[in-house]
Amino acid sequence: MTQVHSGPKVVLVTGATNGIGQVTARELARQGNQVVIVGRDPARTAAVAQQIGAAGHLLADLSEMSQVRRATDEFRERFDRLDVLVNNAGAIFQQRRETQEGLEMTWALNHLAPFLLTRELMSLLLVTPGSRVVTVASAAHAMGRIRFGDPEWHTGYNGWAAYSQSKLANILFARELARRGAGVKSYSLHPGMVASGFAHNNGGLLSQGYRVIDRFALSPEQGAQTSLYLATTQDQLPNGAYFDRCAVARPSARALDDGAAARLWQLSKNYVQATGNARSWSEILQNVRPLGQDQ
Repeated sequence: MTQVHSGPKVVLVTGATNGIGQVTARELARQGNQVVIVGRDPARTAAVAQQIGAAGHLLADLSEMSQVRRATDEFRERFDRLDVLVNNAGAIFQQRRETQEGLEMTWALNHLAPFLLTRELMSLLLVTPGSRVVTVASAAHAMGRIRFGDPEWHTGYNGWAAYSQSKLANILFARELARRGAGVKSYSLHPGMVASGFAHNNGGLLSQGYRVIDRFALSPEQGAQTSLYLATTQDQLPNGAYFDRCAVARPSARALDDGAAARLWQLSKNYVQATGNARSWSEILQNVRPLGQDQ
């Protein structure tokens, strides 16, 4: 049986400058792991990295696929393993917005970014025994559906519907990664309704509504518990499963659609290949070498 590395683990956490991402990164660092965080604001990201005792930080606006690729290139230059990847970054946008690359913001940040980030780091995940990918989804996925004909909402944009679609995509991605990932563990989760500043970027009624909800919501410390459990547990968990409150939960019927998961994977692959010279899955697998093997 392959032995899992018993020393400090190398962990990468996105969206770690506030909320449950910051708590997740902080607690994993406190456990003695080498934690690297990703943020887009240079001053804040550096300050949080120092505050939580992170091993380092990467600067990237994850809604831009070119910056996702640059960040993964930097990570691979510094580390030869990746034990845990926590895809935590995400947001909701009341008005339709496009990135500088011309992608709808919710689709780009909430789905394509974790898809591409994971894809670009698979060479490290595959050579690290016991590696796992933890993707933060939401119970909002139950209200979502994948608009395969118009996932970027060029017509009929609705911020909540776009968000729900992206959270459904997170679960489908996690399940399909478990099927394709050559042994890499993949989990998705609902963190609960957390008072983390979520949706405050929008202003207007949506922001006001979430400020009221925040008064009754979980603390970031409470909301981070499932992410922390999935990042650290030695329990034998079903690969590809969805979790709520540190336990396996049943997602919506759409989230269990294997055909939709495979179709979404191909759609996502087409997107990221269109935005850069992404390597194919077969190329990634061909170039993998076990840890310790001469390069």
